[in-house]
Amino acid sequence: MLADFNELPNHSRIWIYQANRSFTDEELEELKESLTAFLKEWTAHGSDLHAGFEIRYKRFIVIGLDQTNASASGCSIDASVHFIQSLEQKYNVQLLDRMNVSFKQGEFIAYKPLKDFKKLAKAKSVSPNTIVFNNLVATKQEYLENWEVPASESWHSRFV
Repeated sequence: MLADFNELPNHSRIWIYQANRSFTDEELEELKESLTAFLKEWTAHGSDLHAGFEIRYKRFIVIGLDQTNASASGCSIDASVHFIQSLEQKYNVQLLDRMNVSFKQGEFIAYKPLKDFKKLAKAKSVSPNTIVFNNLVATKQEYLENWEVPASESWHSRFV
């Protein structure tokens, strides 16, 4: 069952998928339609899942799930991963590779393999104050408070 992302409770589970490039405006419209259709039908053991989404910076797909009445099961999580994989193929983007880092460079969002991010840190091109996206947050509350943070306040701190 599709819910308004903003109305999901703060304890909702969150999954963040970062794209290796920005989506075009046309792709964003298609993505919204696809996500809406998927979440309307998303179930766990026959129970509707109360989920919503938002797309940030034209490159982050954020799915939230209120697990109050029904939790995601192995099968429903598999279904969501298959859905995300279909988006990867359709739009020729990477969404599931967790070994990449997104961070702000002025107004722009940079996307680098972790090894390149480490090199940038060593060269002082990124610092403890560089804003990074901590895609490991697990709840909506963590997402709202700790997703977009200085590298010094994230798991990225070991590199800067």
